[in-house]
Amino acid sequence: MHTVPKTNRSFAFVLFRRRSGLFPVAAVLALSILCLARPALALDNTADLRDRKIQELEKTVGALAERVDAMEKSKASYGGSWIDKFTLGGYGEMHANFGEGSAPDQFDIHRLVAYVGYTFTDWIRLHSEVELEHALVSSESDGELSIEQAYLDFLLSDPVNIRFGRVLTPIGIINRKHEPPTFYGVERPFLDQVVIPTTWSSDGLGFFGAISPSLKYELYVVSGLDGSGFNATNGIRGGRIKERPSLHEPAVTGRLDFFPFVAWPSAYGSFLRLGASAYYGGLDNGNQGKNPGIDGDLRILSADFEYNVARFDFRGVFAQEKIDGAARIGNGTAEEILGWYLEGAAHVFPDGWKRGKLAKSDAAVFVRYEDFDTQYRMPAGVSENPAGNRTAWTLGVNFYLTPSLVAKADYQVRDDATGKDLPDLINFGIGWQF
Repeated sequence: MHTVPKTNRSFAFVLFRRRSGLFPVAAVLALSILCLARPALALDNTADLRDRKIQELEKTVGALAERVDAMEKSKASYGGSWIDKFTLGGYGEMHANFGEGSAPDQFDIHRLVAYVGYTFTDWIRLHSEVELEHALVSSESDGELSIEQAYLDFLLSDPVNIRFGRVLTPIGIINRKHEPPTFYGVERPFLDQVVIPTTWSSDGLGFFGAISPSLKYELYVVSGLDGSGFNATNGIRGGRIKERPSLHEPAVTGRLDFFPFVAWPSAYGSFLRLGASAYYGGLDNGNQGKNPGIDGDLRILSADFEYNVARFDFRGVFAQEKIDGAARIGNGTAEEILGWYLEGAAHVFPDGWKRGKLAKSDAAVFVRYEDFDTQYRMPAGVSENPAGNRTAWTLGVNFYLTPSLVAKADYQVRDDATGKDLPDLINFGIGWQF
């Protein structure tokens, strides 16, 4: 191997960075410096002066090398091929559901989601997700094709950044983080179906950032809900507007997330996140600006946490919703909806098995208890529908073939205030993200 002399290594570094657009300028300038320095060195018969000239030459060429390197890195990040600016990803899940009695037994390609991101500059980025549910979209099917997210981030600083477009309403855990490997169980929690109606997107403008390394926030002004879609058992779920939501009565929503172990490190590599979120907005909104004439408001307060220590995971969510004007809405809509759940999991896959094809595998058993009531408090003169007052136990296992590919199985026992025996459910599924 040819070794470049120590005094000429910086110059050689510039010469061989041929991919940079600064190479010709750097090479000519370096050669000029050498040509000017050589006579001076020849006329000077003292070793000290010669050494100083060489040191000055090395500093000059070294500075050029650093500039060339910085420009090359910048080009690689934002000035390279247009295809390098794209980020592709997605997630999906397929389920097999079985139930007692009249409960349906079915196979469901529940959802396929394609993510496309694009980096315009180092501070402007696009994020988008398109979702297909239940494999087929037609007038006779329950399938749906929709834009779940489509927003631009303008990254100004750590504390203050701007977000514009269709975002995930920042309430609870699952609505913001619902890729199959990120939660336990085949289906999403019942609370996240009728109390916090996942997936719930809103269109608007807002801010996000980190107030400190341990405190993050989101705050948006967004399109509101259609109160005419509320009912006794599905709560506010039917109020989501997925096409062109009205801006007649917009909403304000936001959340805070506190990570205490960032400031105060904990033993065993523990992770703790404490979250609080809120929503307030009017309900006289419809699709394509055709408002339903609903005189009412919705307020949501929610708290959630995630805690991981050693081989154990814990999480929980609480949500309270108050609906002003519930009596005028009708459809059995409650004045107050309340729900919560607690979940615990233990990672049981032995470390000794993590070899070969199973080197990145893991397994966890979990249990979750939910208590939720979409008829918690009714308007005066309106009778409660006991079918809205429900509890559910879910017990199951997640087997991670890799961290981004999971096979799931669970058993669900449900109950409501009607006194009827709700069918138990057995679910199997597989999910992924990339």
